Amino acid sequence: MTLDAKVPAGPIDRKWDRHKFEMKLVNPANKRKFTIVVVGTGLAGASAAASLGELGYNVLNFCIQDSPRRAHSIAAQGGINAAKNYQNDGDSVYRLFYDTVKGGDYRSREANVYRLAQLSVHIIDQCVAQGVPFAREYGGLLDNRSFGGAQVSRTFYARGQTGQQLLLGAYSSLMRQVRERTVRLFARREMLDLVVIDGKARGIVCRNLITGEIERHAGDAVILATGGYGTVYYLSTNAINSNVTASWRAHKRGALFANPCFTQIHPTCIPVSGEHQSKLTLMSESLRNDGRVWVPKKKGDTRPPEQIPEEERDYYLERKYPSFGNLVPRDVASRNAKQMADDGRGVGDSGLAVYLDFKDAIARLGPEVIKEKYGNLFHMYKKITDEDPYRVPMRIYPAIHYTMGGLWVDYNLMSTVPGLHVLGEANFSDHGANRLGASALMQGLADGYFVIPYTISDYLASTPLPKVTTDHEAFREAASCAQSQINRLLSIKGSRGIREIHRELGRIMWDDVGMARNEESLRRALEAIPKLREEFWQNVSVPGTPNNLNQSLEYAGRVGDYLEFAELLAFDALQRRESCGGHFREESQTPDGEALRDDRNFSYVAAWQFTGVGREPVLHKEKLEFEEVHPTQRSYK
Repeated sequence: MTLDAKVPAGPIDRKWDRHKFEMKLVNPANKRKFTIVVVGTGLAGASAAASLGELGYNVLNFCIQDSPRRAHSIAAQGGINAAKNYQNDGDSVYRLFYDTVKGGDYRSREANVYRLAQLSVHIIDQCVAQGVPFAREYGGLLDNRSFGGAQVSRTFYARGQTGQQLLLGAYSSLMRQVRERTVRLFARREMLDLVVIDGKARGIVCRNLITGEIERHAGDAVILATGGYGTVYYLSTNAINSNVTASWRAHKRGALFANPCFTQIHPTCIPVSGEHQSKLTLMSESLRNDGRVWVPKKKGDTRPPEQIPEEERDYYLERKYPSFGNLVPRDVASRNAKQMADDGRGVGDSGLAVYLDFKDAIARLGPEVIKEKYGNLFHMYKKITDEDPYRVPMRIYPAIHYTMGGLWVDYNLMSTVPGLHVLGEANFSDHGANRLGASALMQGLADGYFVIPYTISDYLASTPLPKVTTDHEAFREAASCAQSQINRLLSIKGSRGIREIHRELGRIMWDDVGMARNEESLRRALEAIPKLREEFWQNVSVPGTPNNLNQSLEYAGRVGDYLEFAELLAFDALQRRESCGGHFREESQTPDGEALRDDRNFSYVAAWQFTGVGREPVLHKEKLEFEEVHPTQRSYK
């Protein structure tokens, strides 16, 4: 299989505009003849469904929650990037492009990243027009703050609720189209399979999570906007319902999965407190604007932070990275926190935490200013830990957060299955090996509002799409496969709980495929995962029946997919014998402990083809070309 990224020719700053002109359009009167299936209602899914409905297409939009407003995009806190240069501090589209390519450790596709930077300026205008209440300066202009991996202030924000406010904007646009009847919304549905007819994506099979009914839905194209796969690690900052099922089952139907080992560890999370936890809580990266990260200089120092004098504190990020300080990218901050804990200088009862201290900022700006900027985040921290961050430092530690890998897509956001388009975190395209903070919301909205409306019309206008119905044999086969798996899960009647097995998988992944990986640990994981998968299919206990609400059954299906996907993730990590971004191989590091890439051998996208459960996947490579930002050893010092 040859991977054709379909990147347009010409200068990078003209590729997208030229491509938009050269793509085929669908006549306005003909748009109503096409049906597009959109799976997901987060920022990418809601913006895509709303935009396509506004254009006149018939859109079927599927939501796993009871309302699109509960999509996990709502949990994003810190902000959304855009190269507006309102601060007049040297920002530009090119600088945002450069920072993103560098931040991703030179493992992203340049053309996609430049387009993202271009579109960022339009996203803000769109959201302001929707009424998103971005923070403003005293004079009424939109405010900006800094985020990791940049030396300019380009992040627009709404206190610590940016994701929620942006999602409400997209939701309002979506519901307008529902009212106009261009979009039909299907809540509480979970996609269980992709239907491929004559090599093209023509619909989905899903389960009604209330009635248990297996439903079939046909269309002329399918869009997946179903988020990332971080909960393969069990404990992550993702919602418990976030899962890999839609992407994984599309992968099993022929869509290549790209760079699954590129998982992001977020440095600013509330530390693990015990086995009772089923997820972790993110504290926004924006807190690193005013908070200072430190640990005691002395190993094993268990004194309360207020009793440790200034001269006995190690502000290690400021010491090691004077140019960026506490605003180094997430992968750098996370690895350094782990190094402090490994060195015996971690804090808290577990020793797996570092301090994020606002004492200096409160003294400089006053508590009211800090409350205005971060008040809801401070309140959330106090509710969870019963500690007041206005009085004592926060304790933070890295946790699984975002996933840069995803289904492979070309420049048009189409996968290797014609007609299957993939948006937002579900695709691999824009962030390389590490996502910069405040870029996820940017990508989701760029894909949904500004990219897919053009590229999907080109596909529809240039592809023969004979009428198909849900009576087609391919729909019957996909529905039968979905029902067979449900019946199999319910028939096992084992003795082990679903959560117990998921927790064990998460422990394998965190210990052996987590912040630091090596050949021994990865091979250990690749031995353990198939054994746990076999244990799952022989001894899991799934109570209830299939024909009604059964959340245990939902969960079991997702864990079953994770037990297959985890093997691919570990295999990809083993194959990539270099360090880059969130993928840190201990055998490949600089003398001072930084990630050491191997551009000669690994400057490519690793796109994997499914060959069967338990069988070695086939690797396809998309060579990465860097014409604008030439790869160098990444440094934030």
